[in-house]
Amino acid sequence: MAAYNAKHHNVLDDDFELFLLSEGEKKIEEKVYSGMSNTSDFILKKEDHTLGNLLSEHLKAHPNVYMAGYKVAHPNVPELFIRVQTDGSVTPRDVFTSVCEKLINQLESLHQEFTREWELRRITNTGEQGNMQNGL
Repeated sequence: MAAYNAKHHNVLDDDFELFLLSEGEKKIEEKVYSGMSNTSDFILKKEDHTLGNLLSEHLKAHPNVYMAGYKVAHPNVPELFIRVQTDGSVTPRDVFTSVCEKLINQLESLHQEFTREWELRRITNTGEQGNMQNGL
C-alpha cells in the first residue's frame, strides 16, 4: 500500500505543478503578431480554457477590438494563447490590461456580494435555529 501512496503522491505533485510558475517564469508574455496590423498574441503560462474563454469573450465586447480569440495548444501543456486585434486607436496591450483590470474589479465585487449574502444567511439561519430551540 505504501508504494501505491508514494506513486499516487507523485502524480498529484506533477498535476499541481501544472498550475505553479517555475522560478523566474513569467505569467504573461506579449508577442506582436506581424501577420495583421494592431495585433498581439498573449501567452499565459499555467492557464487553460477557464480563463481563456472568460478573457476572449470580454475582449470581444471591447469597443476597440476587431477580433479576439484563444486556444490551448494541448491539454497537457498549460499554456493559453490569446490573440487580440484592435482598431489601432489603442494597442492590444492596453485593451488586454484594461479588460483584465475590469474583470478583476467585477470579480472582487461579486466576491464581496457573495460574502455579504452568505453571512446574512448564516446569521438568519442561526437565529431561526435559536428560536426553534426556545420554542418560538
